[in-house]
Amino acid sequence: MRELGKFLVIAGTVIILLGAILWSGFAPTWLGRLPGDIRIEREHSVFYFPIVTCIIISIVLSLLFSIFRR
Repeated sequence: MRELGKFLVIAGTVIILLGAILWSGFAPTWLGRLPGDIRIEREHSVFYFPIVTCIIISIVLSLLFSIFRR
């Protein structure tokens, strides 16, 4: 259980740091605006689903986790 706690603390710290970086404006401008991201604008509403961005982030995280697992 001690290893799980250590992992959760490290993962939480990394997520907080990434969130702070993205929130402060240092995020890449292309993130969330890739071809294939769905954006529907109507008169009084906007629907936005960044499907391609989610897929790319998932692939990158999967690669990172597989590297750190070894």
